[in-house]
Amino acid sequence: MGDEGRMEKKSAVLEARLEKLQALEARGVAPFAYRYEVTDHAEGARAAYEAAEGAAAPGEAGQGARVRLGGRLVSLRAHGKSTFADLADRTGRLQLYFKADRLGEAYGLLALLDIGDWIGVEGTLFRTRMGEVTVQVDSFELLAKSIRPLPLGKEELDPETGERRVYSGFADVEQRYRQRYADLAVNAEVRELFLRRTRIVSAIRRFLDERDFVEVETPVLQPLYGGASARPFVTHHNALDMRLYMRIADELYLKRLIVGGLERVYEIAKDFRNEGIDRTHNPEFTMLEFYQAFADYGDMMRLVEELLVELVRTVTGGGTRLVYQGTEVDFTPPFRRLGYYEGLREHGHLDFEAMDDAALRDAARSLGVADVNDLSRPKLIDELFKELVESHLQQPTFIVDYPREISPLAKPKRGAPTRVERFELMVAGRELANAFSELNDPLDQRERFLAQSRLREAGDEEAQSYDEDYVRALEYGMPPTGGVGIGIDRLVMLLTDQASIRDVILFPTLRPEQEGS
Repeated sequence: MGDEGRMEKKSAVLEARLEKLQALEARGVAPFAYRYEVTDHAEGARAAYEAAEGAAAPGEAGQGARVRLGGRLVSLRAHGKSTFADLADRTGRLQLYFKADRLGEAYGLLALLDIGDWIGVEGTLFRTRMGEVTVQVDSFELLAKSIRPLPLGKEELDPETGERRVYSGFADVEQRYRQRYADLAVNAEVRELFLRRTRIVSAIRRFLDERDFVEVETPVLQPLYGGASARPFVTHHNALDMRLYMRIADELYLKRLIVGGLERVYEIAKDFRNEGIDRTHNPEFTMLEFYQAFADYGDMMRLVEELLVELVRTVTGGGTRLVYQGTEVDFTPPFRRLGYYEGLREHGHLDFEAMDDAALRDAARSLGVADVNDLSRPKLIDELFKELVESHLQQPTFIVDYPREISPLAKPKRGAPTRVERFELMVAGRELANAFSELNDPLDQRERFLAQSRLREAGDEEAQSYDEDYVRALEYGMPPTGGVGIGIDRLVMLLTDQASIRDVILFPTLRPEQEGS
């Protein structure tokens, strides 16, 4: 069917539903209720009935408890003076049974209902001859009329198990992301995925709270952006007539709080980076950052290891292994430690520390790295690391001791001043966490910021800005500190076996919708 035919069909369905809406109003039925008192839910009602049924003496099981539920109609099957339906709520679905002689005139209103309508029902539970726990409806109320049909697809009943399966009619993945409300309405597994995300975030908070970390909030709009190498989104504050940036990281403000005496802080918050979109990047994303005074990157490695093991055990029911995109990932501690340059030698078979800039550019060019001539030496090395090393790191691996040039906020490595005390945790071929022994020397920090400024002047748009106030904060004295950043979206992808970041963000960033969609 062409676009024109689909539009005509859609218009006809909408028109039919609008006519039902008018008919309801003509009968004095309010199609959009103010409230409805729900006392029971589908799965709880079924479980309570089955428990009572199991406890009853032989031959005594029959009429169950009275229930009052609210939910969406997901099927309607009329048979003359009786109608079966299925009501879905946040816990599951339950069959409904309407009888004309029990409901009287109200039974006629069923002809004006559609799949997708929200209704409230009250009645008693029983088990049908087909063995399904069902509500014998004594009264019902329309709560919200569905004007637009949900993409529910077809429904099939398994003749052996009696299980009812609904196949989503939402085949267009882009439309699922764009109309997440409809995606959630018709796909129970999508609802469960986002509930799992919530439970993962709650477990993170619990983990940190139990270790005396304090949750804080820092500014989203900042006069200077910093804490990462990325391009920002820019806005303008009219009243102050000043340019502001949406934060790219929480780091510099959280470390100001360490200076102020809040010795353990964390924030779970939205960050924004004006960068490309792919299956692991979204311009708006959720970050966890936490900082601990009197600690270094070794302490942070152990803490991250503990956190990941606890989260994996939470989602697997106690195990330390999970499968991500067909590969088993083992989180049994300790995770492997691998030096940054050692990783390059292991997988690139070249000594990049000894190579001059021209040789580095040739190596990057041969691997297909874009804009080779415009990249600084640190950027070149980091791009080569991504190309040559990251995809090999499927099992949890701490990459440690990064080049000083690409880590302007980390302390020099003890005994190796050209490197810094930094690690990234790699899992399934991508970065999951980034951490430092935080640089707390204000003089060194000022020099690092100046070096970043020179990179910006040379054309590196992602080099960090000079933040004089942050340097001033360090001049008041910041104790030794370890800090960690973990991308929540990528973490949820890993823990729920999702291939795309869009599948774990309720409303991902998308191109503008085409007219007529």
